[in-house]
Amino acid sequence: MTDTSPTVANWELMLRIRSRATEHGLKTSTIVRALDVSQQYWSALSRGRGTLAEDKLKDLIGLLEFDTDEQAELLALRDIAKRRHPFAEFSSLFNEQLMRYYGLESGAKAIRSFENSVVSGLLQTPDYVRALMKSRGTTNRPTEAEQRVRARHRRQQWLDGPDGLRLSVVMGQAALMYQVGGPDIQRAQLRHLQTVADRYPETLSIRVVPFEQGAVLASLNASTFHLLSFESPRLPVIGWLEYGVIGEIIEDKQRLEAMEYLFEQEDQIALDRQESLHLIDQIANQLS
Repeated sequence: MTDTSPTVANWELMLRIRSRATEHGLKTSTIVRALDVSQQYWSALSRGRGTLAEDKLKDLIGLLEFDTDEQAELLALRDIAKRRHPFAEFSSLFNEQLMRYYGLESGAKAIRSFENSVVSGLLQTPDYVRALMKSRGTTNRPTEAEQRVRARHRRQQWLDGPDGLRLSVVMGQAALMYQVGGPDIQRAQLRHLQTVADRYPETLSIRVVPFEQGAVLASLNASTFHLLSFESPRLPVIGWLEYGVIGEIIEDKQRLEAMEYLFEQEDQIALDRQESLHLIDQIANQLS
């Protein structure tokens, strides 16, 4: 079994159990009675809160009549799910939704990302992150701000390695033009985009929607969003949608289809790789 993050392993474990229960026509009420657990406990597990106890999982395996190979896979998934969350040390900084998203992101194989106003978080420099936090008028203490910078840097490490994350970013030209932290920080951020594009030519795509396509982009009325894909063929695409200070994980099929459609439309009007990098270089040169 391909290794993955604890969050992704737990999500797959529960998806497979719920799918099997549906195939067998077993209602939730039947499962909770058979396991001698509460409805609230089962509901929390289904939302990714906590991990099914080993004895309860074995009872479920028998109840749902999984074959020998799949039994071993489910137990292996539980073993991975019990591992420490890669961002556990930052749990006091981020809410439950964001912690789950970071756990899913750390186990993703590919991400499609759209940003209209800021550079994608996985491509931000530390100074750019600090400037963003200050610009939002937060009351974070300096030590907390640095923790957030470290957390973002850790997320960026998913790009490294022979099996690094495949990241496709489409961003509006405004994200390149807004002087986050002033011209020096913004220029350094744009140079960083050029550097990482050269460092990961096979796995990183950075494409820009120019102002000339502004009418089309405005008509799409898109917020920041990300679409995550995974190694396991059993796992569907999952989304993250962000608007203002609100962020939520999207699992509803119709909403995901709408987000995928949006990304396809934005991808079609974006400049190609070389044109995008040329525009980034032009804007960086103009900053003074």
